[in-house]
Amino acid sequence: MAVLLGRKTLLQAPDRDVLYRLGAARSASRHDVSFGKTSPVTGAARRCYSSDSKDELRVRHLDGEDAGIVVVGINRPKAKNAISKNLVKMMFDAVEDIKKNNKVRSVILCSLVPGIFCAGADLKERAKMHQSEVGPFVSKARALITELGNLPMPTIAAIDGAALGGGLEMALACDIRIASNSAKMGLVETKLAIIPGAGGTQRLPRAIGVSQAKELIFAARVLDGDEACRLGLVSHAVEQNKSGDAAFLRALELAREINPQGPVAVRMAKLAINQGMEVDLSTGLAIEEACYAQVIPTKDRLEGLAAFKEKRRPQFKGE
Repeated sequence: MAVLLGRKTLLQAPDRDVLYRLGAARSASRHDVSFGKTSPVTGAARRCYSSDSKDELRVRHLDGEDAGIVVVGINRPKAKNAISKNLVKMMFDAVEDIKKNNKVRSVILCSLVPGIFCAGADLKERAKMHQSEVGPFVSKARALITELGNLPMPTIAAIDGAALGGGLEMALACDIRIASNSAKMGLVETKLAIIPGAGGTQRLPRAIGVSQAKELIFAARVLDGDEACRLGLVSHAVEQNKSGDAAFLRALELAREINPQGPVAVRMAKLAINQGMEVDLSTGLAIEEACYAQVIPTKDRLEGLAAFKEKRRPQFKGE
């Protein structure tokens, strides 16, 4: 399915499965969907870390009641999850696969490294680049973050640690950001005599307003989770827990709220909002009308009406 306005394609139809799935172990109150092995003491999953370049990004598809939720975890502990050439390539591949999978209902972007979301560009790798290589690399990182922002399903950034420079730009491309109160966030590029190059100068003003964005970028200011929430940079700031994954757990709760809703409708709502925010109201209303037209012939819409009439929970299939 594709919604067309003029020559612009607004939605691509997903068509194939992606990567592999993770069974979530259910406890009395919640699933534990952490990456890693099961603890013999608590029975809960614990995080594992690896310096293997093939293990720098882990993608898990949850199942059971959480089927449709995909967790993308960055795992570069020695480099504080800094954005390298290899990480960009792996994320491009993952985003492309997720985009084409019509079974995915929401995506959580998180870190598998305690205290860090993403420290921005890998400056050690950057220092070894020839000047002629820097521009193309930044362009590729910008394209990756743009693709992340263009995913058709809701995306949630779970910020349980420092999100600086390109790390915050990655989070800004997500639909919703949730941070722990102890997380640190900032576009700090002016400290290095450069500017945000992966969308920060454009997405931050759209998130918190032009004047506030200028102040933060000009001064390279770093905010904690509570300050970021007051400015509207994140939707929720939660008290960090002993395991350091409070933002992730809150993001998982939100993904579970989204999961039962009509998946085609959720995608169309995201599309209408994203496209409408870039145009005048009259054009935005036309986009909304075009997106609404896409949900009318769906089986899910009929299922919603039938479920309402029969006073039962609807079973949406994304059709």
